[in-house]
Amino acid sequence: MKLSVDKIQNVYFLGIGGIGMSALARYFHFKGKKVAGYDRTASDLTRELEKEGIQIHYDENLNAIPADFSKENTLVVLTPAVPGEHSELIYFQKEGYEVCKRSKILGLITDPLKCIAISGTHGKTSTSTMMAHILKNSGVDCAAFLGGISKNYDTNLLLPQNNSEWAVAEADEYDRSFLQLHPTLALVTSIDADHLDIYGTHEAIINSFREFISQVREGGAFVVKKGLPLSANDNLSAQFYSYALEDDADFTGFNVHHQNQAYHFDLKTPWGILKDLVLGYPGRMNVENAVGASALALIAGVEEEGLRNALATFGGVKRRFEHHVKTENLVFIDDYAHHPMELKATITSVKDLYRGKKVTGIFQPHLFSRTKDFADEFAESLSLLDELILLDIYPAREEPIPGVTSKLIFDKVKCPEKTLCTKDELLGILKDKKLEVLLTLGAGDIDRFVDPITDLMSKRLV
Repeated sequence: MKLSVDKIQNVYFLGIGGIGMSALARYFHFKGKKVAGYDRTASDLTRELEKEGIQIHYDENLNAIPADFSKENTLVVLTPAVPGEHSELIYFQKEGYEVCKRSKILGLITDPLKCIAISGTHGKTSTSTMMAHILKNSGVDCAAFLGGISKNYDTNLLLPQNNSEWAVAEADEYDRSFLQLHPTLALVTSIDADHLDIYGTHEAIINSFREFISQVREGGAFVVKKGLPLSANDNLSAQFYSYALEDDADFTGFNVHHQNQAYHFDLKTPWGILKDLVLGYPGRMNVENAVGASALALIAGVEEEGLRNALATFGGVKRRFEHHVKTENLVFIDDYAHHPMELKATITSVKDLYRGKKVTGIFQPHLFSRTKDFADEFAESLSLLDELILLDIYPAREEPIPGVTSKLIFDKVKCPEKTLCTKDELLGILKDKKLEVLLTLGAGDIDRFVDPITDLMSKRLV
């Protein structure tokens, strides 16, 4: 790039409200740069950025770009979600501004540091946030660029307090973004077929993960969930480890049981067994995430006491298995799950946690292409529910695909009760439902129903 990250004065973000973009915006703002940006809609996150002193506007308006943001002193950061015909993007390109994708900037920031990159088609946000908390809580410390809002720190950007050389980065496979990273340590949680609009085939995704692993630095290490199609041969200059839950791997979680609102487990490592670790964050899938994060932490030099304390105090991530109502007779959990395997993991974890309870799920499919590619798999996962309420597809960056609607999934779902409805109908339908455990699931704008649903359910407790 023409501009040095250290020498730039201004940073302008196209799509500043994205979770990864906002972390970079906060980073540059902390570094004393003047930060501004555009996003399509206001959100809780953009409002927080504005409170922190970052200027944001919500319409394509060249006049809203600060006058002192010249091409000589300004870096423009772009998210792939912004279309090529966006008027501000066209202006910056025509005028010769330095325009870089978010992933390239994250790579430039983390390259001088000892980067711990957490990747996977699901599980990476919870695991990277857990990893950052372990390093913070153990005194090793780190910077962290997270794909969700940590409930322990109420932010998606963590900064080191003691000049730590470690940085935790969520390594996003979408658009091959993670290939901009050159980590010292890396973890792969899953490699499911996804983003087929980008990759075309599952094999292409697997090959991209192999390339990512090949970029782990010499003398570093990579940890892979057992059973994934990656091996020591993918990077002969770094150490390879496997991890698993109740299976034979280099790092294995076993004797898993739920006790006093927490999961307890033992951890087998190459150096011995750690007995009775306690994870205060719910969901059996998060025990597996904890095994992966613990493996990385121990490799990075975290001591046992620091690891124990961190796992016990980990508060989780907003929109990842997040409880909003939790009583003996009524539970409401919101989760970001938007891929069939994520849905299966979340629903299975909920049914394990609340055995004997009726589980009702509200799911909003995300993307027409993902719905078309995985309609059968979505139906199979959603059939694990006792009751399904299915919303219309959230289009995100896509135009509609003829014949692709939520009904593709709905007709194949086999759970005992199911309803197809619009967002406008949802609250009215819920008022008449007998609910025990309710889930909202999806990566679109279903989170905007969290507060109204919480209010609705709270009134039943009065």
